Amino acid sequence: MGSYGRGFTLGCCLLLAIAWGPALSLVPRGQQEQLEWEEKEELPPPLDHEKRDEETHEKHTPSQGKDLPTSRCYRCCDPGTPVYQTIPPPQINITILKGEKGDRGDRGLQGKYGKTGSTGARGHIGPKGQKGSMGAPGDRCKSHYAAFSVGRKKPLHSNDYFQPVVFDTQFVNLYEHFNMFTGKFYCYVPGIYFFSLNVHTWNQKETYLHVMKNEEEVVILYAQVSDRSIMQSQSLMLELREQDEVWVRLFKGERENAIFSDEFDTYITFSGYLVKPAFEP
Repeated sequence: MGSYGRGFTLGCCLLLAIAWGPALSLVPRGQQEQLEWEEKEELPPPLDHEKRDEETHEKHTPSQGKDLPTSRCYRCCDPGTPVYQTIPPPQINITILKGEKGDRGDRGLQGKYGKTGSTGARGHIGPKGQKGSMGAPGDRCKSHYAAFSVGRKKPLHSNDYFQPVVFDTQFVNLYEHFNMFTGKFYCYVPGIYFFSLNVHTWNQKETYLHVMKNEEEVVILYAQVSDRSIMQSQSLMLELREQDEVWVRLFKGERENAIFSDEFDTYITFSGYLVKPAFEP
């Protein structure tokens, strides 16, 4: 066959390839895989791992004629690998080792107190309680007392203003109703009181005092200027309410006003006592 015949044969082959290409691509995927698998089965199987190992072992064995025990090695991927049974860990029964309950120990020492916490918020006001029962009747014969008697051992001269007479000697001061610092008697038991004021005048000087109830001038004790010094007194009864005040005030006059006394004798006295409480019938 000449060159013309070979060219004609190649052209036919190309036409067949072009014509059958699309047809072969329409073969289902499952059939293609089956064809590929059949082709693989036709190939000669590879040598087994065990046979290759035995052949290699026989080649490298120095003595072929001796019967020596041969050891075989296994890999995890080889078929027929012996499976070793796992041994479970030992378990201990704790209830057997648990002993009996012991006796109760002694009480320990008390710990230190913690720091005081901050004051909490004030709570809501609770509901009003019920009215209590009536108390036992009081003693009708119970007596109430109020009395004082004080003196002054220092002389006193008038200034440019009115000034209270303060006393420095205490004879009687029942229940401390008379305040020695202010020179005033404070009424805590309302009722009828008797008061008495005694002073010693100063020669060649005027004596001018007031017995005061709160801020009101009640009575006056007065002595004109004289060459002699004499004792002067004033007394009265007052009806007082609770928290009323009774005291003595030195008057501010145009002439020098003074009362006499010394450290050895008491010339100035002021006294008072309760005659009848207001709540008695």
